[in-house]
Amino acid sequence: MASFRFHGNRWQARVRRAGYPVQTRSFLTKADAERWARTVEVQIDWGTYETPSDYQQASLGDLIDRYMREVTPRMKGAKEDLIRLAAIRRREICSIKIKNLTASRVASYRDERLQQVSAGTVIRELAYLSAIINHARRDWGIQVSNPVAMVKKPPSPRGRDRIMDLEELDRLFTFLQPTARRNALMLPLVKFALETAMRRGEILSLRWDYIDLARRTAFLPDTKNGHSRTVPLSSVAAAILQNLPRSIDGRVFPLSECAVSAAFSRAAERAGIQGVRFHDLRHIAITRIAQKLPNLIELAAVSGHKNVAMLKRYYHPNATELAIKLG
Repeated sequence: MASFRFHGNRWQARVRRAGYPVQTRSFLTKADAERWARTVEVQIDWGTYETPSDYQQASLGDLIDRYMREVTPRMKGAKEDLIRLAAIRRREICSIKIKNLTASRVASYRDERLQQVSAGTVIRELAYLSAIINHARRDWGIQVSNPVAMVKKPPSPRGRDRIMDLEELDRLFTFLQPTARRNALMLPLVKFALETAMRRGEILSLRWDYIDLARRTAFLPDTKNGHSRTVPLSSVAAAILQNLPRSIDGRVFPLSECAVSAAFSRAAERAGIQGVRFHDLRHIAITRIAQKLPNLIELAAVSGHKNVAMLKRYYHPNATELAIKLG
């Protein structure tokens, strides 16, 4: 049953129904208050009323906070995702209430960020925001539209095609040689990456328990695409593992991703090699292995790709070598 009272300079309507929390709202006129109360009562009677969530009044930042607490920790790559979401959380757009967030405001955010970072980063940030809003609508009962879905995304950047030549690799190896200040595992790790085409995270999660040197295989129980796979090891890759010391924690390469990236970047800088990242080793490795395994199914079994289109992005054939094959 609805009740009304004049409080301050506004009319307050209060609706009480068994099984529902008390709903209240204030209006300038009593007629508006009565109209709202009747609407709520009819919706309750027909079973179509949805209790407003506290998050209806939340800002975009509030949704990101909740998503970081409840959802992100259960996802793959949670550590990196939390860092990226925390950076987005500091942006001005996060102070806007979600009900007031419009496509034009998201478009302004897109344009602002394109002046600061690459198109790939902006596309990823928009994807984060869209996923968070969709999750809030689907799982948290927040009845808002998703303005991010209406905003045009920047053109996707071209895939990386930076392939180091043999001379550059030799220089890189020179500056990865272990010294008192350089980790002795970095050089074998880089050479192992070039032999196996494994991702950085896969290499760093590799454990001795999953290595079979007799059969020359390495088992990965959990990979980026959510499936396990067994990686065949070349004789060179097997030899690299045989010469490694065994760590106490059971990992083959007991290093952090940040430490590996930093050490690789320092070595590349000292070697005078520009525009390279650790992930480029995977491109080089797949291009090399493709010469030994021209069968796409076999190549994908080694690289772990489920999609041939994605595999193609990692294969960079040399035009001169293709010309020789053509005769």
